[in-house]
Amino acid sequence: MHETPHPAPQRRIVITSLGAITAHGAGAEELWQRVRGGEVAIRPLRELAVPGLPAAIGGEIIDPPRPQYDYLKPLGLTEPEPAVDYALLAAEEAMAAAGVGVLEPDSPSRPDALPAHRWGVAFGSCNSGIRSAEKAVRRAVAAGRTVDVDGLRLGDDRHLLLVPPQFCAEALSAAFGLKGPVLSVNTACASSAHALAHAVEQIRAGRADAMLVGGSDALTETAYYGFNSVESLSARPARPYSRDRDGLSLGAGAGMMVLVAAEVALAAGAPIVAEVLGYGMSADGYHATAPHPQGEGAARAIRSAIDTAGLTPQDIPYINGHGTGTPKNDAAESNAVRTALGEAATKVVLSSTKSMVGHLLGAAGAVEAIVTILGLRDEMAPPTAGFAERDPACGLDSAPNAARELPMRVAASNNFAFGGANACVVYGRPGTARTDTVATAFDEVVVTGIGALLGSAGDADQLWDAWRRDDVAAERHNGLRLVRLDGDPGREIPAKSRRRMDRLGQMAVATSTQALDAAGLTAHDGVGVVVGTGIGPMSSISRFFEPTVAGGPTQGSPAIFPNTVFNAAAGQVAMVLGAKGPTSTLTSGHAAGAAALGTAFDLLRAGRADAVLCTGADELSPYALDAYRGAGLFTGRRGRDYLLAEGSITLTLERAAVARERGVTPIAVLAGYATTSDALGIARWDPRGFGVERAMRAALAEAGIDPAELAAVWTAASGLPAVDGPERRAIDRLELSANCARHEPKRVLGDPIGAGAQLAAALAISAWRHGGDRGPVLINGSSLGGTHTSFVLRHPAAAPTRS
Repeated sequence: MHETPHPAPQRRIVITSLGAITAHGAGAEELWQRVRGGEVAIRPLRELAVPGLPAAIGGEIIDPPRPQYDYLKPLGLTEPEPAVDYALLAAEEAMAAAGVGVLEPDSPSRPDALPAHRWGVAFGSCNSGIRSAEKAVRRAVAAGRTVDVDGLRLGDDRHLLLVPPQFCAEALSAAFGLKGPVLSVNTACASSAHALAHAVEQIRAGRADAMLVGGSDALTETAYYGFNSVESLSARPARPYSRDRDGLSLGAGAGMMVLVAAEVALAAGAPIVAEVLGYGMSADGYHATAPHPQGEGAARAIRSAIDTAGLTPQDIPYINGHGTGTPKNDAAESNAVRTALGEAATKVVLSSTKSMVGHLLGAAGAVEAIVTILGLRDEMAPPTAGFAERDPACGLDSAPNAARELPMRVAASNNFAFGGANACVVYGRPGTARTDTVATAFDEVVVTGIGALLGSAGDADQLWDAWRRDDVAAERHNGLRLVRLDGDPGREIPAKSRRRMDRLGQMAVATSTQALDAAGLTAHDGVGVVVGTGIGPMSSISRFFEPTVAGGPTQGSPAIFPNTVFNAAAGQVAMVLGAKGPTSTLTSGHAAGAAALGTAFDLLRAGRADAVLCTGADELSPYALDAYRGAGLFTGRRGRDYLLAEGSITLTLERAAVARERGVTPIAVLAGYATTSDALGIARWDPRGFGVERAMRAALAEAGIDPAELAAVWTAASGLPAVDGPERRAIDRLELSANCARHEPKRVLGDPIGAGAQLAAALAISAWRHGGDRGPVLINGSSLGGTHTSFVLRHPAAAPTRS
């Protein structure tokens, strides 16, 4: 990987408050006191029924309180989603203690509060609202519905609205009135650690001053049956790093933190419990479920976190390990720590919180960060409970069975995931940051390649032709107008690679291959993968779960289960193409592709990668179609002009200096972006379009572009009046030039959900290539819950931006 260019000043990031709910009860302090005492909360399940499963134990939350924010009533729902409840409960604790308030509109300014648009949310989850989908399946079975060619019909069950990950992020935004960037991240067991990393970049870039960050997951049948199918569950509480370990224990809960720019926290007089000193991300590119045996990818993430913190391996006395208790994972992590720390590994303490509360999947990164931070505060290394005998395959100091006093000013936390997604974050006690190393990269981000599959279009040129001809083959399906992908998306993928790849993964790999080839680039450790998907792998989830409903836990397929995580497609891209740089998966609904582009932009601007394959992809699964019908927005008169599509589009993004060194001519410059929220909740937009307007103006400001300079706006309009009207009114207020065109690609080719922003970008770039106005263009992407991302593309021959 190339050296980071053009260092520039960077904001310090502090943590002002913590919130948690786990099997140890409600409250971050309660969690810490029980963990430091070595108390194990992994017990026989009482509320989740998993009949026929021998390992029916876990870190279950019994009788949790309901959150103050009622997300059910506005949707006409009655059955709460536990993952959402847990996130809100942990967030209530964190926000109450943050020391930085949220200013209501038109309120006088206060030194201890920020305007709502300077507050954001970054939320991570593995399964998000899958428990609601499971309940919908069982209701359908109880009602006697039968399986047709598309699988089990769930009917118009509006509780399916609670399934998408973005719902929880937008519930958090609405609950506290936070109108800045709102992101949902789904990288399986590394989700909330990745959410924290993305939040750090939002604050450092100046797009927000404070972020509510964390993760949540509930216990689900899918998780139990899935881990049982791959023989990873233990029938006793997990014993990480111990010689007799035989599997993991699942847990439920949420952890939330408030991250604030240091100068803002100090001005507000807010408490500072820790600083975020550095983070590292990488992809194994090795296997869908198993880590690299030597921990190569994980070691790169750990070393990157230490390096960006301005530290050396000798500075790290404690690591809160991923420590699941599975034989392969614990040994691989220990090898990774040895590789990353060298001789210093002989002195580090590596312990596992999962031995006491279970594996919280997407919430693990946040909850374990809280334990790490409070351990720093008390200079106490928490224990690994249940440890019986040292295993030479692990061999590091795991603080067996008892907490230990340990002088430390910094500590790290590891989280690794299915698909080979790795993360490590380094935290410090207040005042630990070294100002001489606080720097970031500044380099333009350019587009060098495009790959596309949408409808009958098999590449970017065919996509342009379909757009110019206004030619799309739509079908009607139970009240919805659909554009299906023609042909087999995996036909060019080697048979060995595609054998256990689902259709979503095939689509992502196919377009990533095209985009990589178009860029003339060979993937390596410096090439990352960021995927945006609004629906995710619902086909794989249904194919895995439905047989277990009919035949019990043993019917769960170990071949399908790895594809039930939202980041499976990104993992497949990394494995097939060898892109082992930072990887992430954004799930911001219909704005997922735009969020992915923003995340890739930040990773490149921060010098975290040389290039990123940035994909938007979604397939039209039966569960997804049932959810769209049940939402009521897409059928009947309100949805008569709406066209839903499936497909995948990938852009190769690079740092400009790297592209120049390769002798490659960019096809576009990604000049800036911004994300905002209406903070009104799921399926609700500000009818005045003020949130969209803020996103557009902030993106233009970051790009150094005046609205009057725009040659075109590629809108998010899709034929839904409740969504299209506010955007149209917002664009009108920009006072564009008379020559500025407004394009509505989704109205012509269909709304490809998570690929909408990539669709508009591909067409905008093709328009330049075919003789169109070479002026800058603005592209909008919006979720159905009022999260908006806008970004600016500039022709590479145009003058550089003013920033």
